[in-house]
Amino acid sequence: MSTSVLNTLWDAALQQQFPTHTLYIVATPIGNLADISVRALATLARVDAIACEDTRHSKTLLNQYGIQKPLIATHEHNENEAAQQLITRLQAGERIALITDAGTPAISDPGARVVMAVRAAGLRVIPIAGASAVVTALSATGVDGAFAFVGFLPSKAGARTQAIAQWQSCPAHLVFYEAPHRLHETIRALAE
Repeated sequence: MSTSVLNTLWDAALQQQFPTHTLYIVATPIGNLADISVRALATLARVDAIACEDTRHSKTLLNQYGIQKPLIATHEHNENEAAQQLITRLQAGERIALITDAGTPAISDPGARVVMAVRAAGLRVIPIAGASAVVTALSATGVDGAFAFVGFLPSKAGARTQAIAQWQSCPAHLVFYEAPHRLHETIRALAE
């Protein structure tokens, strides 16, 4: 791809409307640094601050793109409090992006509570399309037809068994996320 094409894409992305008082849900790469969209980069360059799951990880990622913005820790342990801080800033006219360590915020990652609180406050939420681990994985399986995204199963054995039982009669293909250190025990539970 030529530099002129990249410049044209960048110019087109920057000419888009970036309303104030808005939370932007920005997908980040799920493994390959190049898997970020031009629109995502333009959004991250235009916002006033970035709410993120892990500020250390996000700072490293953003440095790779030459983006330096104030970072606001927004993770599963402080999501409700962070949401109130973000609402105050949005009401003051800021543009804020919400990112997670990899993939799309609020999809088995922190962010859903922030989005609900921002919407309940009457503020705008705009998604910026990008990487999604579930869709990326499904595209390479050859699976045809409906699927249901379950996300992470509970970590405790009894709760995990109950969750699996609830999904057992679902006619769609089921997609689960799992942490690498729990993979073997989850596969055993699914086999049972």
